[in-house]
Amino acid sequence: MWYTKDFDDYELLDCSDGERLERWKDIILVRPDPQVIWKNAKRHPAWKKYNARYIRSSKGGGAWDIKNLSGDELNVGWNINRNGLTFCVRPTGFKHTGVFPEQACNWDFIDSKIRNANRPISVLNLFGYTGIATIAAAKAGASVCHVDASKGIVAWCKENAALSGLKDAPIRYIVDDCKKFIEREIRRGHKYDAIIMDPPSYGRGPSGEIWKLEDDVDSLIALTSELISDNPLFVIINSYTTGLSASTVGYIAKLHYADKFGGTVTSDEIGIPVTTTGAVLPAGSSTRWEM
Repeated sequence: MWYTKDFDDYELLDCSDGERLERWKDIILVRPDPQVIWKNAKRHPAWKKYNARYIRSSKGGGAWDIKNLSGDELNVGWNINRNGLTFCVRPTGFKHTGVFPEQACNWDFIDSKIRNANRPISVLNLFGYTGIATIAAAKAGASVCHVDASKGIVAWCKENAALSGLKDAPIRYIVDDCKKFIEREIRRGHKYDAIIMDPPSYGRGPSGEIWKLEDDVDSLIALTSELISDNPLFVIINSYTTGLSASTVGYIAKLHYADKFGGTVTSDEIGIPVTTTGAVLPAGSSTRWEM
């Protein structure tokens, strides 16, 4: 399993009975997590002293139970840091905070690969969300094309870039359906040295068509292989889909990348160390193809 320990501003204090107890800098949040199926005793004192807790509704969705958050912290958010990057944490209406801390292992991989390449690197970040991977790549010296279908989320990425001193970095921000964007880039003949993608498990396309990752992951990866440059560096494919194993995505990546261009494919679960128990909470999987 891949995981990162050196994240002083984030800590998974404990997890039990479908919930995470997390410290985001100085603020304690409790959030639901379907992976947490065990019911060990909640002994950590912060379970009773959280700032906010997200409670799911029986009708779908949910809401934050606010105990001790200022209006600015709730609506604007607060900044956290890691390895020279600064980004904004903000409780959203869908339990998320704008940061997936388990991805820190990939941020480190991105930074190392780009810095050690010793040449200009162009990166495409698909389903880029709030852009921590984008700013990690830009901080390492790459030019980045960041694509997400949500205008508000892309604005959040711009905010994170500015917080990290990358306001004027060569980042191209695109609000678009990722598959449609890929198809246009293929027609334009554009190529990239590195591709990062974090596709959702479910979604809807621009014409209302249903997206299901298990059904579409092979065609998605096949399409992105047409954007690989003549001197590629890496591809990262993240998955939070329970029914899609790391080895399955790794097999598909081998077919479309390694068998076509060479290089190696590695796949594994990613996770977050739990302070109270010393175990690691599984938090999806990641596949890496690299030259």
